[in-house]
Amino acid sequence: ADLRVERRFVPESCPRAVRPGDFVRYHYLGSFPDGTRFDSSYDRGSTFNVFVGKGQLIAGMDKALVGMCVNERRFVKIPPELAYGNEGVSGVIPPNAVLHFDVLLIDLWNSEDEVQVQTYFKPEKCPRTVQVSDFVRYHYNGTFLDGTLFDSSHNRMRTYDTYVGIGWLIPGMDQGLLGMCVGEKRIITIPPFLAYGEEGDGKEIPGQASLVFDVVLLDLHNPKDGITIENQHVPESCERRSQTGDFLRYHYNGTLLDGTLFDSSYSRNRTYDTYVGKGYVIAGMDEGLLGVCTGEKRRIIIPPHLGYGEEGRGKIPGSAVLVFDIHVVDFHNPSDSVSITVNYKPSNCTVLSKKGDYLKYHYNASLLDGTLLDSTHSLGKTYNIVLGSGQVVVGMDMGLQDMCVGERRTVVIPPHLGYGEDGVEGEVPGSAVLVFDIELLELVSGLPEGYMFVWNGEVSPNLFEEIDQNHDGEVLLEEFSEYIQAQVDSGKGKLAPGFDFEKIVKNMFTNQDRDGNGKVTAEEFKLKDQEAKEEHDEL
Repeated sequence: ADLRVERRFVPESCPRAVRPGDFVRYHYLGSFPDGTRFDSSYDRGSTFNVFVGKGQLIAGMDKALVGMCVNERRFVKIPPELAYGNEGVSGVIPPNAVLHFDVLLIDLWNSEDEVQVQTYFKPEKCPRTVQVSDFVRYHYNGTFLDGTLFDSSHNRMRTYDTYVGIGWLIPGMDQGLLGMCVGEKRIITIPPFLAYGEEGDGKEIPGQASLVFDVVLLDLHNPKDGITIENQHVPESCERRSQTGDFLRYHYNGTLLDGTLFDSSYSRNRTYDTYVGKGYVIAGMDEGLLGVCTGEKRRIIIPPHLGYGEEGRGKIPGSAVLVFDIHVVDFHNPSDSVSITVNYKPSNCTVLSKKGDYLKYHYNASLLDGTLLDSTHSLGKTYNIVLGSGQVVVGMDMGLQDMCVGERRTVVIPPHLGYGEDGVEGEVPGSAVLVFDIELLELVSGLPEGYMFVWNGEVSPNLFEEIDQNHDGEVLLEEFSEYIQAQVDSGKGKLAPGFDFEKIVKNMFTNQDRDGNGKVTAEEFKLKDQEAKEEHDEL
């Protein structure tokens, strides 16, 4: 009688078939021709593990397994001369017994095998691959050769994070991850002697099992890495680059290496504002924001030890590399003063603006990135102020000094001399540097500091009598007001320009009305020059 092999089930894909010298793991049922079962691996709850073609099996079985694929099922009839012959096995198999085996192949490997790597997806861009001593974060499904899943990081909803090539992993994995790019997908097949060996792992993985890992690499860095800066757009004119201690306003998108967005300032519709080089932001950002120009766009890649470390934060997993695409909106230093650039100066430029002068000027106001905030041209009328009287931000009071009519200037005002950290709701962002293009159109010279009214000629010796028109020895606000108006109209006196007439007159009157009863007597009435100098009629 011959050995008979019936292939009950053959899988569609059969990358490898049993050859003599291979090691196999299989399940079987053993029965006699009448159906009586004499043995079963299923009852023992573990596969039968053995080398093929090395005389460790009955001759018929050694032959019957050759050419078999993993997951193939064979029905085998073995004559006694290829089994236990005329002696049988005492108490189990009678002499001259024909044996029937129902065999299912679970696993197959050879001691000459190496780790097998099959890449089935590779991203177009691969700036860097896994090297020994790198730290990686990956997802995987772990199966046996027959497709049975024994473990999956996806089910745990977190990546597997480890060093590569330093013995933290099974040797086959240490090897199989080398050369991988972020985003790459591989199937890594590992023979047991490069995995958990004869003993297995004591849990899901039995002894002598080949392992198949379907891996996708999400993240990769080395503890020696610094930050990487990729310049994407640098403005042509860059007069100044950021330094330690500067205050920056910038927009950013923050992603992980696999492209997952974890944060964006654009989504909040406001810039992120911070000092740089002072430890207010993660170390990698502190470094990556140095040396930028206003308007610059750059990509800053930050390894976890310069980011959020092994713990991570919020949507950022532990040990994650961070990618920030930033756009610098503006920056300044708290020590900055106002910067003035004269764009045009008329040839006749002798009368220069000073504190107290009444100025009429046009301006365009914008942010450093060119965003227009406001313009007098669009209103069709000038902006009018008294210089140095606090009617505009400090920086503007500084920027309008010593200017002549017809002159054009660009004045750059840092926020501490502008609208500060708060800005102006809906108009000027907090901590913004402002740029004013200014043209001075008219200048009315002010009075000496502290004066609201001056005489152009000699002062009448009988001033009080002149003012006290009804000669009752008292001057009321109305009389005082009429008198001053008459002096200004006739050109004998001059009021400080740019202020409200009634306000000035009332102020002068109150200054004379010492006892505050609403009337000024000859006694109370004194000229300014007779007083101690520190009395000012300022508004």
